[in-house]
Amino acid sequence: MMIHIPFDNRFLQLGEEFFAKAQPATVKQPALIQFNHALARELSMVVEDASEADLAQLFSGNALPLGAAPVAMAYAGHQFGSFVPQLGDGRAIWLGEIRTANGAWFDIQMKGSGRTAFSRGGDGRAALGPVLREYLVSEAMQRLGVPTTRALAAVATGESVARERELPGGVITRVAASFVRVGTFEYFAARGDVAAVKKLADYVIARNYPELAAAQQPATHLYAALLAAVIARQARLIARWMQLGFIHGVMNTDNMSIAGETIDYGPCAFMDGYRHQRVFSSIDRQGRYAYNSQPGIGLWNLVRLAETLVPLLAESTDEAVKIAQTHLETCQGQYQAAWLAGMRAKLGLTAGVDSDAQDKALIDALLDAMDANEADFTLTFYHLSRLGTGSPAQDHAIRGLFARPAAFEDWAARWRERLQREPQGEPARQAGMQAVNPVYIPRNHQIEAAIRAAEDRGDFSVFHALLAVLQNPYAEQAGKERYRLPPEPEEVVSKTFCGT
Repeated sequence: MMIHIPFDNRFLQLGEEFFAKAQPATVKQPALIQFNHALARELSMVVEDASEADLAQLFSGNALPLGAAPVAMAYAGHQFGSFVPQLGDGRAIWLGEIRTANGAWFDIQMKGSGRTAFSRGGDGRAALGPVLREYLVSEAMQRLGVPTTRALAAVATGESVARERELPGGVITRVAASFVRVGTFEYFAARGDVAAVKKLADYVIARNYPELAAAQQPATHLYAALLAAVIARQARLIARWMQLGFIHGVMNTDNMSIAGETIDYGPCAFMDGYRHQRVFSSIDRQGRYAYNSQPGIGLWNLVRLAETLVPLLAESTDEAVKIAQTHLETCQGQYQAAWLAGMRAKLGLTAGVDSDAQDKALIDALLDAMDANEADFTLTFYHLSRLGTGSPAQDHAIRGLFARPAAFEDWAARWRERLQREPQGEPARQAGMQAVNPVYIPRNHQIEAAIRAAEDRGDFSVFHALLAVLQNPYAEQAGKERYRLPPEPEEVVSKTFCGT
């Protein structure tokens, strides 16, 4: 089997309190569903001569690549606001980390590969549906320009897992800049282990924020800089979610990457009909992680991170808290700046023509009209990017998205008046809008169709066809019109599930 993965497993040097040794369970009849050859090349993996059968054996857990060091990572987390002092990888096994030719580090992890010391009574397995969902959504997010974990391989196990009913099983292998989470810091902070928190912070800086160490600043300044850097990445990440109508669904601190990537695609969804407080997760009965709540929850999670770093920020606790607060107070402003810049681009507006407050009011007015009419999020911006500044006679398609078209017409008059003051010409303005407003997203009903075909009939063609379309989300693709359409009433998916 000609497969080489250049492992360099620095994480293990942190010590055994950071993980529990694990071994992927073997499966009866692994079959490769998809392998991401382009990503493998980026990671300097040598797999070109490997057969599909070889890849299925490797990425099902039946065989391990040379140099792999399988462990389950330890972490805690606030789940729906309540602290759980021990969670950890209950159905994921970290295989190792690699460093690419350009110096970037990545972790490789298998999910659905069997029980670990942190499984808490679960079977450690994954059903095929969540594997396909994560593969589709994470790779779509990457093509949409959103920081994300990546999907390297998806394998069907040939075995069943017991959920509400017997379901075919699967394993996904995913890649991340880091699988360290806010909850990883919480795990050690809750135990009063300041030395471990410091060790973890040093590891994260070296792996994900090396520019901070290069500045050669005093240690306390270094950890404050780490907090500031994580805040900045999270603010930009959540702004990108909001600009695409994406709802993570379960923003627990154990699902918040320290590297600023979208991680753990469980009950996530892209909205069809827009509502400010749209919720998809079947377990989010109070709407804690609703669409419009995501920026606030992001800050709440960052406060939890800051609490773990307080002992490292200054000798005096009072001074350390002040330092943390100073950085946390920048989060909302950073988020608003990133959100406004992205939303201006979606509407063809450039900064400096009207004030931030005026443009924000215009954007908010559109979202309010969309909310009142449940206008399709992606299609609203898609059609806007194709409208001109001239006659509203062009507006037929977009007006049809609004239950009360007058709501759009009133807003569109304000928007066109604003466009008259734009310095850019109309072709440039439309091209800019079309570069940031996708034609295709992984819509819930399309994902569900791919899952149903695979689980019910063993047919992966629907999955492959959807994945192919999502590789180029910002360009019209001939003959693929149905992939940009919202669901018919009988196709609407109103609830998504974590897949545990």
